[in-house]
Amino acid sequence: MHSDHAPNPAAPTSSPGPRTLRVAAVQASPLPIGGDLEAFRRDVARVVAEHSPDLIVYPELHLFGADDPDLEVQNGRLRAGAVDLDEYAPRLGAIAREHGVWLLPGSVVERSEAEPGNHHDPYNTAPLFSPAGELRAQYRKVFPWRPTEPYAPGDHFVVADLDGLARVGISICFDAWWPEVTRHLAWLGAEVVLNVVKTTTPDRAQEVVLAQANAIVNQNFTVSVNTAGPIGRGRSIVTDPEGVPLASADEAPTTLVVDLDLDAVARVRRDGTAGSVVPWQQFQPGDARIPLPLYDGDLDPARWHPGQPLQ
Repeated sequence: MHSDHAPNPAAPTSSPGPRTLRVAAVQASPLPIGGDLEAFRRDVARVVAEHSPDLIVYPELHLFGADDPDLEVQNGRLRAGAVDLDEYAPRLGAIAREHGVWLLPGSVVERSEAEPGNHHDPYNTAPLFSPAGELRAQYRKVFPWRPTEPYAPGDHFVVADLDGLARVGISICFDAWWPEVTRHLAWLGAEVVLNVVKTTTPDRAQEVVLAQANAIVNQNFTVSVNTAGPIGRGRSIVTDPEGVPLASADEAPTTLVVDLDLDAVARVRRDGTAGSVVPWQQFQPGDARIPLPLYDGDLDPARWHPGQPLQ
């Protein structure tokens, strides 16, 4: 797991052979909060049997369905159903281990201890499990959708290495509206951004544009997996590092299966989007720092290098 530290500034080099990552993005309806995980285990088994993926990704809060027209009732259910991740994670890890697959089971409502400013609000946390069942990364949503969601915000960005397959970054739903999130994940070396989503509102059309735009300006794959209808608005999408859709869905339950050519990230960052645009090569030695008054800081050209993708 990596947090927000300076990446390796070395330019990516060509890998000794093609690298691919088979991703299964499962657009599905949420399962009831507090369930026994058997239905989820069966669905993972189905996806593995049908598609033989390296990585399976489910939507935000997939295992924590608590939907109710009354927002207070819904949020009360979420708070009451929050889990201790140390206790809950082994149950999910066992499913990943049983099927020998990398597994991002959406996000979970993680119980929080009393910390300054969070008022005991839970976190919206996306855990990532290895094929051995190990909890390899956990990302707490930095930008909960306020004032609707009942979550305390996380405080750092997360990327994880999939044991020689790929380096992935994790974001959750509304995070995609904040360009700082995907930019930092790319800067930390993410070749693929896994954006798990539970959008039930009409703005999913705009989120599809954002998935493509974030891929374009950061030159990485985007896997944006939304909840299926009738609860969610669907329209899951997988894009390449130039923002071109590789697979997409309507609102119905479906599984998008895509073999990602991971070497495309290095190629696009070297040769340019559409063979033309190279934002990660923008600065030259000696360029001055650019003031960023919004952040009370600056953009340092000496640090404007994404982390080196896996080779």
